[in-house]
Amino acid sequence: MSEVEVSGLFPVPFMRVSDLIDGDVVDALKQRFESGATETNVKTDLLSHSTVLNPDASDSFSGLSDIIRPHLVEFGGLLFGEELDWLIKEMWINRLEPGGFQTVHSHANSFISGVIYLTRSHPSARTTFYRGMGGREFAFANEHKGVRMGPFNAPKWAVPETGPGDMVLFPSFMLHEVPKNEGAVRMTVAFNAIPKRLKSWDYELNFG
Repeated sequence: MSEVEVSGLFPVPFMRVSDLIDGDVVDALKQRFESGATETNVKTDLLSHSTVLNPDASDSFSGLSDIIRPHLVEFGGLLFGEELDWLIKEMWINRLEPGGFQTVHSHANSFISGVIYLTRSHPSARTTFYRGMGGREFAFANEHKGVRMGPFNAPKWAVPETGPGDMVLFPSFMLHEVPKNEGAVRMTVAFNAIPKRLKSWDYELNFG
């Protein structure tokens, strides 16, 4: 009898860390956002952002880098096959009001991006990832009510329910958005990270 085996070829990793930070740290970050300088998103005035800061040089994000970095090392090992030294180059807080949204985007000039949730997200406003547009895929689609969506054919994927203190990590090139928020205020910390160096046989790139 024939044996059938299906492999996921060139999969993209995604990491979720539950309860990365406790309730006291969550509350402190939310309070700092309320008292700090903010700017309105260019697409909607229902989304605002704190000043983008270097977390290692900021009292607002003091200590967060040390908590996050071991997970960056583990996740970076999946991407590059080596335990590298990682630098979080920027971090900021987002506040999404009811009715607000974040349009589809990716993060330039970084390799790993992450989100720490400071509030519980309404099901309507879960971070949603999309397949790359214009990639090496079929030019035709088969999408209708009778299709069984799975990891090989789904055009998008939403992060499962997250709670305050949870974190997710993903490759910075991945397209993602936050759909229209039909629930309460949603607050997150976002950040981008780079390795201090990447080496490819006879040359080495240093970022730190």
